Amino acid sequence: MKRSSSTTPAASRGDKKIARGPSKPHRHAVRADRGVMLITAGPTHEPIDSVRFIGNRSSGRLGIELAQAAAKKGWRVRLLLGPVCTPLGTPPTPLTPPTTSKGDSRLSVARFRTTADLQGLLEAEFPTCDVLVMAAAVADYRPKIDADALKKAGGKLKRDAAGLTITMEATPDLLAGLKGLKRADQTTIGFALEPAERLEESAKDKLVRKGLDAIVANELRTMEASSIKASVFVRDGRRIDTDGDVSKAKFAPWLLKVIDEVRGDEGARKRK
Repeated sequence: MKRSSSTTPAASRGDKKIARGPSKPHRHAVRADRGVMLITAGPTHEPIDSVRFIGNRSSGRLGIELAQAAAKKGWRVRLLLGPVCTPLGTPPTPLTPPTTSKGDSRLSVARFRTTADLQGLLEAEFPTCDVLVMAAAVADYRPKIDADALKKAGGKLKRDAAGLTITMEATPDLLAGLKGLKRADQTTIGFALEPAERLEESAKDKLVRKGLDAIVANELRTMEASSIKASVFVRDGRRIDTDGDVSKAKFAPWLLKVIDEVRGDEGARKRK
């Protein structure tokens, strides 16, 4: 894990465990109950008509890996999963998730398709979580549907040699919408997917504008890839980097460690 030398408390302590790359992730002490982690993953599909949609190429792989890793570390995980092609089987997941001392599953899954679906799930689930990791690739725009014209077409727009003009409207900013609902003891982690040349600037802007505790910045090329190279920008000014490209399976426990550090530092400030 690479850090900015001027802002890294661990580096000044000479903490070698913290300085290691994600290939040797820190082993969390597994607690009986670490709280509730709400994770979103996958794309949104915004309908053009009853058959067609506008979507993106997000695989949801990173969010799924993170959900599985968090459950193993003692979190009660609620995974909000979009319309991914990754085989997941019947919830909770293909992997048998850990259980609580009462025998309850530590990982449950709810599905969404559109931004509106996800918004409804977040409004219901966010008040009861301790950590939100917003890894879903949510559409910035959706088709503005003429309900009357669509009904007249029987739900499916017919092919027309003259072409089709689709008017788009902005979708709600889901993280910004949760900003006013956030409790002092909650932690929110966002993601920024941008071209390399504007990645840091965009990530820092979103960090402040959306009221996040930290944001994971990664390049566009990682969307469908099995690996990821990322930088985490923390609200207090720190920057934490992966040691180059790592698999998404290894990145998941690495990010959990970073989240623990962010929450630990938050707790220390609140106790003062």
